[in-house]
Amino acid sequence: MSSVGRASAIIGAGTLVSRVTGLLRTIVLVTVLGAVASRAGDAFTIANQLPNTIYEIISYGILTAVIVPQIVRASAHGDGGRVFISKLFTLGTVVLLVTAALATACAPLLVELFAPTFPPEQKALATVLAYWCLPQIFFYGLYALVGEALNARKVYGPFTWAPIVNNVVSIAGFGLIGLYFGTDLTLVSQWTPGMVSALGATATGGIVVQAAVLLAFWRRTGLHLRPDFRWRGVGLGDIGRLAGWTFAMVVVRTLAGIVQTRVVTEASGDGASAFAMANAWLVFMLPYSIIVMSIGTPYFTRLSEHAHENRDDDVRTDLSASIRVTGMLITIAAAALMVAAVPATRIFVNSGEQAVAAAPVLVAYLAGLIPLSILFVVQRAFYAYGDTRTPFVFTVIQCLLFVALVLVAQATLPVDQLAAGVALGQSVSTSVQVIIATLLLRRRLGTLGLRAWVTAYGRFLVAAVPAAAVGWLTYTLLGGDTGWTITEKIPGAIGTGIIGAVSFAVYLGLLALLRAPELSPVMSLVRRMLPGGR
Repeated sequence: MSSVGRASAIIGAGTLVSRVTGLLRTIVLVTVLGAVASRAGDAFTIANQLPNTIYEIISYGILTAVIVPQIVRASAHGDGGRVFISKLFTLGTVVLLVTAALATACAPLLVELFAPTFPPEQKALATVLAYWCLPQIFFYGLYALVGEALNARKVYGPFTWAPIVNNVVSIAGFGLIGLYFGTDLTLVSQWTPGMVSALGATATGGIVVQAAVLLAFWRRTGLHLRPDFRWRGVGLGDIGRLAGWTFAMVVVRTLAGIVQTRVVTEASGDGASAFAMANAWLVFMLPYSIIVMSIGTPYFTRLSEHAHENRDDDVRTDLSASIRVTGMLITIAAAALMVAAVPATRIFVNSGEQAVAAAPVLVAYLAGLIPLSILFVVQRAFYAYGDTRTPFVFTVIQCLLFVALVLVAQATLPVDQLAAGVALGQSVSTSVQVIIATLLLRRRLGTLGLRAWVTAYGRFLVAAVPAAAVGWLTYTLLGGDTGWTITEKIPGAIGTGIIGAVSFAVYLGLLALLRAPELSPVMSLVRRMLPGGR
């Protein structure tokens, strides 16, 4: 196997294990907090999402735009980049410490911004948990800094596998909370100061351990760093040029996210809300991460190389191949999860009734899985050409449409359907976004071979519809909404696996009958991701 193949296998395997352990982490957390109509669960979700939101802005504005690219360039210096990277790490550490401190001090304001409709007791719980969670900003940043330095030295494994340690720590911590304090603690009044401290310490402790694991591998970089506050020449003056439109794009997305959260938290305590949406998003992201991010990596890498060399014809070929190859698996993943939405949701709720109530949220998200996978490739093409302005334009359009659809859902839907309406708004706005993005890319590159895209997805849908129908028949034979697959979490996982396996087998068989040209390269990529694959 080539070095690129080995790296892809390491990343792909790490992504798969990380996602699976992440799902187990969520299962344990749901067992403790509940999921649907859980005011405590929604309070924790808001508090634990705050550091991720703020870190994303800092990541794009400082780490991605300035520090990470400089680490890669400095590694080629005569001293291996030791002096320069010492400056960068000192700068990055200071920025992260100051940001984390300010954010933690502003915890009450941030909770008010994201969840103004929470009643006082729920808002107080979210605020205390935010005090525990917001220091995660520093450790997320430290993890990124060290991880990118390791990647620059071609040490890929630790960066990919460290989140698994975080998940293991969280599973153990949340499990102990459940054993000691009880489960299904949905009411705010059930949470004592000791319980809140245990929950917050577990959530942040996992992130701390995740960063510490990477530090343990620092010796592999061969760099010996020391604090260096002489930052002249680091590139602070280039932040606007390097970050620019990318930073603006993430700010726009964050503002749209604030609107989403403010609206969906109105359903807290009455139906699926922030916590249920976060859990549905995890399920939604599982096929996206494994298929688009892992299996498609060789295509994306080749696309970037060809764009750098201005080989536009090859870029068009790369685009078509990557969209068709990833699309083959994404299509059946979306279809199978839709028909298995109730048992899949049962894994993350505490009763069959809650699964039936929350499943529409997952289905609404899945409606956007195919467009999102295409968007990732198209957006990557713009970045490969060094164009961040155009992605900003079509992202702003998507965010404006999404906010409008969220407000329409707020005005027209009953509170117990609000989360599903918001999720559907995201899928619709993403679909519009990918159409606009594709048209803009076509204007830049000329023909894109869209006919090949449409023909391929036509084959996929022809195979996916009957495969999904067989999957639905399987679900019905297993008892449907009153069957054994929604009695508990483990039967839900087993039922989801059975429905998915049946649907996938029928899908592959039909694609073989249709002589789909994508079948061979996809199976080759899948075999390479498996242990011992070549």
